[in-house]
Amino acid sequence: MKQAIYKITLRFLYLCAVSIYTKMKLKYIIQFKENLRIPAKHYLAHIQIGICSLLFGILLTACGGDATNNTNNSGDKKIFIYNQPNAVTSLDPAFARSQTNIWAIDHMYNGLVQLDEKLNVQPSIAKTWDISDDGLTYTFNLRDDVYFHDNECFADGKGRRVVAGDVVYSFNRILDKTVNSPGAWIFKDRVADNEPFKAINDNTFQVKLKRPFRPMLGILSMQYCSVIPKEAIAKYGKAFRANPVGTGAFKITKWLENQALLLTKNEKYFEADLPKVDAVRVNFMTDRNTAYLELMNGNLDFISGLESSYADELLTETGELKPEHTGKLQYQKSPYLNSEYFGINMDFTGKRANSPLRHKKVRQALNYGFDRAKMLQTLRNGVARPATSGFAPAGLPSFDVSKVKGYDYNPSKAAKLLAEAGYPNGKNMPEIELRTNSDYLDICQFIARQWEDLGIKTKIELMQSATLRELMSKGEADFFRASWIADYPDAENFMTLFYSKNPAPPNYTRFKNVDFDKLYEAALNENNDAKRYDMYQQMDRIVIEEAPVIFLYYDETARFFRANVNGITDNAINLLSVKKISK
Repeated sequence: MKQAIYKITLRFLYLCAVSIYTKMKLKYIIQFKENLRIPAKHYLAHIQIGICSLLFGILLTACGGDATNNTNNSGDKKIFIYNQPNAVTSLDPAFARSQTNIWAIDHMYNGLVQLDEKLNVQPSIAKTWDISDDGLTYTFNLRDDVYFHDNECFADGKGRRVVAGDVVYSFNRILDKTVNSPGAWIFKDRVADNEPFKAINDNTFQVKLKRPFRPMLGILSMQYCSVIPKEAIAKYGKAFRANPVGTGAFKITKWLENQALLLTKNEKYFEADLPKVDAVRVNFMTDRNTAYLELMNGNLDFISGLESSYADELLTETGELKPEHTGKLQYQKSPYLNSEYFGINMDFTGKRANSPLRHKKVRQALNYGFDRAKMLQTLRNGVARPATSGFAPAGLPSFDVSKVKGYDYNPSKAAKLLAEAGYPNGKNMPEIELRTNSDYLDICQFIARQWEDLGIKTKIELMQSATLRELMSKGEADFFRASWIADYPDAENFMTLFYSKNPAPPNYTRFKNVDFDKLYEAALNENNDAKRYDMYQQMDRIVIEEAPVIFLYYDETARFFRANVNGITDNAINLLSVKKISK
């Protein structure tokens, strides 16, 4: 194992060197395209860094670092390797708020229920369940063959059987203010005030609600609701984030933060014939172009997401895998429940009192002022759908383009709205500052150029994803790029971003609207699906009218993986279930 970790570390150093070179080269290309002057000494420095990076890679290879060979398999062991551009911040389910954390936590933990590929709720730790006639009480019957991973937190070092009391402890912990879980909102104002979670006996667990809530089973499938043992928290405290103890198909072997996560097979896993590989390694290469090169070289099995720097290398203009990759790569493209948007902090007090974004007509003009379809065709090879029908994305049962009409590309209407707001052709309109991470720089630049044609000046500020999320949560980001991936397949999950009584997350925009809140609360009590869907559509129309966000697109998955990989199934929440993967 020490040798394996040594190789991982050496490979990480090599990838860092390649990443530096790639970033420098891309920076030069971008600046060249923008017709900016670059001093010759700066360009020479870029070349020098590239040469040093390549020499460093050769050095690692010469020293036995195995920097260029495919390390996916070690002897007879099957290792599935994938990349995440954003590093894991915690392996504690209470902090499963980002996709990177969610994927890693899903590998190591289980909840009462889980979703299948069609987003239907299926058993997991719970084998069956019943819902009372009034919709207020959910009773779960637990399996008796689910065990926690072996760990020093247990008296004999052996993982014990999961009982209903563990579910009570795990759910109460999410609501514990001292834990400060960002997932507390999933239960807030939904579960009963007194004893919402109860262990009837070791095999029977019960949830009581304040009022009927149809998406409740979907909520319980979220990684926030993973079951953990109290012994682990007693032993590790806050360090539990790096010492996970779950019931999942894989258990932790090593986590080198910001570098790699190594997981090994749980031989005692309760789902028959799973998992199918012996280990999973997650690399954290922030440069997607570097990850693409690693995939093509056979050093990665899987990458998710599309980057403009390599999109044309892999896909045709119509979004199909190019013929030359047949037999080497597989490609999955499918809708998934993710709305991409620019958010606006709607608290126009203090320093934001004179922001041009305080004018609704300016916000509407920004929405009319860029061509979503052209943007997606140019930058994403058509892998996404323009968000022209509100915030709740395509793929939801309540989605209906005939009932919810959003913004299309209409520069003349945008110009008219700007003039009505007091900024004809953008005259006297202060520059707006848009904050984003590097992954969305090309999209932000595309939109900013089209806004510039309207006279709107935009400054783009790049920052790390974690930093941006922190500023959004604190209300210190005035205008920001964000996305919302569904936690459960119901439009309520998207409308919750605009309910005024919710904190940030999820209400990063600080949106407040009395009519919206009334509809939202009424929908929580409505068991008739058709009536609920109508309420969701009314809420979406309010969001369109008030424009606290700039609607970008409804995302689609773009997954690329090696030809020898099987068992990767797509789903509308873009969850990577590694337990079913084989090689």
